[in-house]
Amino acid sequence: MRHAPDAFLIKLRELVARPDQRPGIPAIPRESGMVFVMLPRRTVLQVPLVLAVARAGAATGKMTLSMHQTTSAGAGYRKSLEGWAKAGIRDVEPTAALLDDYLKTDSLASAKRILSDNGLKIVSGAVGVTGLWEPNPNFANNLDAFRKRCEQFAYLGAPLVYSPCITTAKFSPVDYVRCMENIHQVADVARQFGLKVAAEFIRNSTFLASLPTALRLHREARHPNFGILFDCYHFWSGPSKFEDMDLINPGEIIHAHLNDTQDLPRELLDMQSRVIPGDGVAPLAKILAKLAGLNYAGPVSVELFLPRFQEAEPFELAKEIKLKCESVFKQAGL
Repeated sequence: MRHAPDAFLIKLRELVARPDQRPGIPAIPRESGMVFVMLPRRTVLQVPLVLAVARAGAATGKMTLSMHQTTSAGAGYRKSLEGWAKAGIRDVEPTAALLDDYLKTDSLASAKRILSDNGLKIVSGAVGVTGLWEPNPNFANNLDAFRKRCEQFAYLGAPLVYSPCITTAKFSPVDYVRCMENIHQVADVARQFGLKVAAEFIRNSTFLASLPTALRLHREARHPNFGILFDCYHFWSGPSKFEDMDLINPGEIIHAHLNDTQDLPRELLDMQSRVIPGDGVAPLAKILAKLAGLNYAGPVSVELFLPRFQEAEPFELAKEIKLKCESVFKQAGL
């Protein structure tokens, strides 16, 4: 997505183009290859309006529906993708687990052809590697595994990969300083393969469970290849608050997951508690509208874990998900 300054500069170029043909703007002789133009006061006063319009246009980018392969895990790599494609899904998020199963009998090149032959676009890769963000004794081995996954998903055409922060260890304030080295090493590996990497905050993680903490780490790391994955389920069912979304700056969220929440006490919610968007109680339309207002215009992947979804026929499941998500998108004004 192009940001407001680009549109602003384009407008300024239009304003100064061929000044001799603009009434009331006298042409000034060229000096050293440059053209100097006196802009009318009215034109100068229009600058804030031009910038505001450009920003408003940037905020109206359209989100796209994506499917996370965990949702159809029982169907395997090929069948899930083929079934989704028949249902009209175009953006997909393959998982390392299903890719590994497929590679037992076939090649990575063949896995890539399945995507292209079915008109599918890989928008993210679920690397299946954890222990990348928090300080831990296995970090070096985890980083090696992450490097392998980056090579695979870059070959498949993914623009980014992500890793959730799943840990129950105990941490102290100093660990949030130490983790900066981890983040930079992980992001550097992603950059080597032309990828960005997102950290996913997990509702019951003892290190990264909330949106404010994720934003804090992102801003302290200040690495161009590092961003945040916003999962609607972990956001709504975890310690984050809706007003925390006001803390988000455009560009900090680089990927999103779309899941609804069962009507249960939050203490009973777990990974199995996610349902199809529109079937639960989370204010998804409000959340998506807020993300759109923050200039997020990327894919939102539906990631479900219940066996009744994972074992369903991918075509029929994708049709149902697509229909219900379109309704949520409409409610959000997308």
